[in-house]
Amino acid sequence: MADVSAKVIEALTVLEPEGDVDAKLAKVVDDALSRRLHHYQYVDRRMQQKYGMAFAEFRERRIVAQRGYGFEAESDFWEWELAVDGIATIERRLNELRQTADDGC
Repeated sequence: MADVSAKVIEALTVLEPEGDVDAKLAKVVDDALSRRLHHYQYVDRRMQQKYGMAFAEFRERRIVAQRGYGFEAESDFWEWELAVDGIATIERRLNELRQTADDGC
């Protein structure tokens, strides 16, 4: 891993005054991932309310095709797919990050 510059460490200390550099970075990354996870969960909830179904059903029922491949349905599909994939990816990354922190590594 590359060395972290003094300016980055100073900025990191403003955000997270306690702990060593690894602990500070882990906390900042955890916070950023958590914010992104909340955003993706919000998109997923909004789309579920809009269409009255989960994404898997939306895809299986081919709602985009049913709506004539219109811009709104197509756009919603891609935004929703990104959110659902993002939820799974970020939850996995957060679990890995938190497991590493719990192990003291």
